[in-house]
Amino acid sequence: MTVLEQGFDNPASPTPGAKAHSHGAGVVPEASRAERRTSFSVADFPVPTGREEEWKFSPLRDLAPLFEDAAAGSPTVSVSAPDGVEHRTGTPAEIDAGTAFVPGDRAAAAGWASTTEAHLVSVPAELELDAPVVVTLRGSADELTSGHVVIEAGHHARGLVVLAHQGSGRHRGNVEVRTGDGAEITVVSLQEWEPDAVQVAQHDVRVGRDATVKHIAVSLGGKAVRLSVNVTYAGPGGSATVLGVYFADAAQHLEHRQFIDHEAPNCTSYVEYKGALQGDSAHAVWIGDVLIRAAAEGTETYELNRNLVLTDGARADSVPNLEIETGEIVGAGHASATGRFDDEQLFYLQARGIPEDEARRLVVRGFFADIVDKIGVPEISERLMATIEAELAAGSAPAATPIASTFEEN
Repeated sequence: MTVLEQGFDNPASPTPGAKAHSHGAGVVPEASRAERRTSFSVADFPVPTGREEEWKFSPLRDLAPLFEDAAAGSPTVSVSAPDGVEHRTGTPAEIDAGTAFVPGDRAAAAGWASTTEAHLVSVPAELELDAPVVVTLRGSADELTSGHVVIEAGHHARGLVVLAHQGSGRHRGNVEVRTGDGAEITVVSLQEWEPDAVQVAQHDVRVGRDATVKHIAVSLGGKAVRLSVNVTYAGPGGSATVLGVYFADAAQHLEHRQFIDHEAPNCTSYVEYKGALQGDSAHAVWIGDVLIRAAAEGTETYELNRNLVLTDGARADSVPNLEIETGEIVGAGHASATGRFDDEQLFYLQARGIPEDEARRLVVRGFFADIVDKIGVPEISERLMATIEAELAAGSAPAATPIASTFEEN
């Protein structure tokens, strides 16, 4: 892959002994992320115009209905869970939502205000799940929906929760992940919408003391999808891994934002997103923000984004930002790169008798292989690679069988 933009640090490992500083690859935030606005009131967030730093990459024409402070329906939700997992529904107040979540933009606040049916999925303390919890949310064409899902894991609980987004319509989706001390939880968010669907989502993850949380975003469907993942730490020793895979087709916008807020000492975070783009006006956006506060001594963090542009007319915007308020850390770094197929790689494969289409498939598969292996969920990894290859072969045609069906079949 030919590198068009490279971040500041070696992607192989964090930089030991990094000094206090703040910088970004291409764009420096207007203010510290510590001062970012959060509120449950819609009125506290003006309607975006596109001139704001946080909205300048987003397709506001498509997202405009999601900014309206108006009533909304509820998506159709089904929950499949192994024995011992609690599932309750009610208003956000009735399921104690909002203790680890606060809206960070107008769409999230409007979604909170208009949610009438929220869902709580609770994994009790000490329980180790032998099968995943699967929460399927389905939207309807021409309908505006709002929803809130709380995923709660008691101390030393272990398990996998899959959120599958399917169907059509316009959806404001808030997700709140709360983990107890020593818990080990993986949350997978699948965006497998129909081609006309629009989604803005905010996922807030609170990592408990000595807990391990893995958040995985897989975005393949939808006309415009914007997913923000915010991570905070409830105590020392927490570890967060935030991974993402996306494939943008013609006229499709896929946007992923992460904010890792290190306010507790001796915690770690690792962020890696990889995406491919093909077709005219295919657009991918990745914004990675990491804040290491003065009290967060002993922090180790790294963030990485890679984009593979397969055709002319596609565009990827990638902005890593790192803000450090203390020099007493283990390491911190970031990197970003966007590039096209390497002609030498294709020539090498074709010179050995491999047809061009097969050579392109092998290059794409190799590009994604490392991050897919990090997912650590074989059912998802295998179906994801098959889906990516189907996307590559079909262009902008519908993707293969939804990944979520893997769990329905088992």
